[in-house]
Amino acid sequence: MARPAPGIVKGGVLGGIASASGMALTATSGWLIVRAAERPIILTLMTAIVAVRAFGIARPVFRYWERLVSHDAALALLARRRWAAYDALIPLTPARLGRRRRSDVLAGVVDDLDDVVDAQVRVTVPVISSVVAGGLAILLTSWLAPAVGLVLSALAVGIALVCVVAYRLESRSLAELLAARAEVMRVSELMTSQATDLHAVGGWPTAMGWLDDAQRTLTTATRRQSIGRATASAAFLLLVGGAVVLTAVVVWPLALAAPVKALLLLTPVAVSEVITPLTDAMRALARATGSAARIDALLGLEPAVGPGGTTDLPATTGAPRLTARGLTASWTGGRTDVGPIALDVPAGSRVALTGPNGSGKSTLLAVLARHLEPTGGTVGWDGVDVTDLLTACVRDQVAIVDDLPHVFASTLRANLTLARPGATDAEVRDALRRAGLSPLLAALPAGLDTRLGEGGRGLSGGERARIAIARALLSRRPVILLDEPVAHLDPPTATAVLTDLLTADPEPGPHPTIVMATHRPEGLSLFDQVVTMQRPPE
Repeated sequence: MARPAPGIVKGGVLGGIASASGMALTATSGWLIVRAAERPIILTLMTAIVAVRAFGIARPVFRYWERLVSHDAALALLARRRWAAYDALIPLTPARLGRRRRSDVLAGVVDDLDDVVDAQVRVTVPVISSVVAGGLAILLTSWLAPAVGLVLSALAVGIALVCVVAYRLESRSLAELLAARAEVMRVSELMTSQATDLHAVGGWPTAMGWLDDAQRTLTTATRRQSIGRATASAAFLLLVGGAVVLTAVVVWPLALAAPVKALLLLTPVAVSEVITPLTDAMRALARATGSAARIDALLGLEPAVGPGGTTDLPATTGAPRLTARGLTASWTGGRTDVGPIALDVPAGSRVALTGPNGSGKSTLLAVLARHLEPTGGTVGWDGVDVTDLLTACVRDQVAIVDDLPHVFASTLRANLTLARPGATDAEVRDALRRAGLSPLLAALPAGLDTRLGEGGRGLSGGERARIAIARALLSRRPVILLDEPVAHLDPPTATAVLTDLLTADPEPGPHPTIVMATHRPEGLSLFDQVVTMQRPPE
């Protein structure tokens, strides 16, 4: 379990005071009822009446205060952890992510981080609250009747043991549940994606059998997890019930007033309110532990490209000349994924890389972008071997557009200026014009302030590709790498997108160097050079 974030301990203490107020409310109410049954002078009950009201008001007030403090702390921690996680993912992309889809990586990291940070509120706060409230209860009962204090101390030890057992049961069943759920998803995806082939070869009944087996395993795992949680909850109730019975036995012969005995007897009952959240806390702890392990395993991977040499890029304003001599590279270190290849891209030129699938077009772009180290040969940047240059400096000079550009649920302006936060509206409009988006901008009701994506204006595939290109142009980076930017567009749209990119009037200054990987013929005549690549030898 991670160290409590700043503010979480304070929230736990406030929660403990709220829980203690609830316990005191129950115990004091018992004292008041028994004492009132003796028909004393009403003034002798006023203190208890005021205390009941005070505890009744204090419980929701401190609970609300605890929610404000703990959730503020957790949200601040979540923002820091997400920033750190995304920062750690950048050096791992894409070489160390294997065949994981970007959406799977993002969803996994987001969900796992949520579970880890949620543990601050769902585990740390309830545990601290239980310790604070339980400690106060033990101190009070020990002062009134030491024997009852011992009973509550034994109850606390029993609760701790049940928590340990509940955590272990939850952890074990959670691993089984996740594995079973993943198998159901795997088989379901296989059947839906290969339904035609399965029917054609008569394999659909067999696949249905696989799905039935996976679902039965999932049902068994779910039932086992439910039994574990129910067992923990029942154990808590049995412990409280045993403590009540034992307290009654201990209190009966004591020379105490009946109202005080009622107070002592109701204290273990009030403990049930404090320990009820612990079942869910152990569940959250098990989830957070598994999530933290997955995050550490992912973010702890060694980056595919190191920090590079010690040489900074020369202070030039033009695009670089990119060269490759006998270049080979591999994603896994096993087989060669590109090369050997020779390449010469003059400064400011436009080069298209074509070839069959598996010829290494995307791999070559990854090497040029310093996302993958060469396994052989050299890559030059204005005549300097890129391995002698600082990796971060080279990456800062490269803009990348891929086949699945992401549009954020924000304004059009925000979607572009993330590439260069200091860009003016005039520069944003010019980038949109060069990407062929002037008609779109003119049609938007709020112009650059129009919200895109979820909750806003939808975009076609061509518009998404153009926005990604406009983003790259606005960045003013001297190298633009395009990885199948029109792969999912129809031929006329693909041609229009590339024509606007390569023939639009540029802004004053040198042209960027553009290298595009594509398997389609649209727009190839617009490039200065077309390089046809071949699959590397086995």
